[in-house]
Amino acid sequence: MPAYNVAVYIGETLDSVFEQTFTDYEVILVNDGSPDTVELDKAIEPYLNRIRYIKQKNLGAGAARNEGLRAARGEFIAFLDADDLWLPNYLEEQLRFIREDGFDLVCADAMHFGDSPLAGRSYMETYMPIAPHVGEVTVLGLVSAEQSLITSGIVARRAPIIEAGLFDEGLRNSQDFDLWLRLVRHGVRSGYQRQLLLRYRCHENSLSGDEINRTARQLRVYDKVESSLDLTPEERPAILSAIQRRRALLEFELGKLYLEEGDFEKSRAAFSKADSRRRNWKTAVAVLLSRWSPGYMRAIYMRRLRRMRGAN
Repeated sequence: MPAYNVAVYIGETLDSVFEQTFTDYEVILVNDGSPDTVELDKAIEPYLNRIRYIKQKNLGAGAARNEGLRAARGEFIAFLDADDLWLPNYLEEQLRFIREDGFDLVCADAMHFGDSPLAGRSYMETYMPIAPHVGEVTVLGLVSAEQSLITSGIVARRAPIIEAGLFDEGLRNSQDFDLWLRLVRHGVRSGYQRQLLLRYRCHENSLSGDEINRTARQLRVYDKVESSLDLTPEERPAILSAIQRRRALLEFELGKLYLEEGDFEKSRAAFSKADSRRRNWKTAVAVLLSRWSPGYMRAIYMRRLRRMRGAN
């Protein structure tokens, strides 16, 4: 469990762990150089005799999870972000599913909650409305985003993760996606547990610098995928085509984020990249308006955004 600015949530999250019906586990909490360490230390004081508490300088969630993986002693690893909540039967059901179906990694469904329009909706129905969340996870499913894994909903065998080289600490975002992709590519059998076993805290989406950086870092993960993923000649066309479509979508979303920020030059550049990767009427119109009337385009977009947020 990596911890960064989560003192206000950590007690509730730890309570959800200690309420598990399956009880043979250890809890490893890694403080990733959190600026709220004083508050965090105070919040976890009642739990210190039941957890292993590790502190490190701020290196990112991937590095914090790696530290926990290296310290872990069990055969299985369960990841949990420090503001999410497991239902009491989470570990019991996840381990039963792994053992009965012979999986190395399983992902449970989650219910969104918190300050967001997504609250009350399940993770799989939100992010995989078309692709069935049954059967096994595939490389093509992941790179196309038709399949998605939520880190707090994953239980996996520890050994394959160690063998795969752990999380890439050079990626400050989407390092979980990168690891799942490497694991699946190298034969780690992964599947979906369709039960709702997790409450996934979602915060009000902020179309701000943080969201811009997050989307830009997602694009950099695809750079790594294209340059380092070992693909067979049969796999390559379909997977590279899926990556191209995903890149176009992310560039288009990045263009909208920059548009909201009022950075018309970067918005126009992002829309142009999206158009060059996968041309359609939406990208063509976005390029045209961002070039000739960006202020008018922003005004239309902001009105639409306010209506959408008001409806939610």
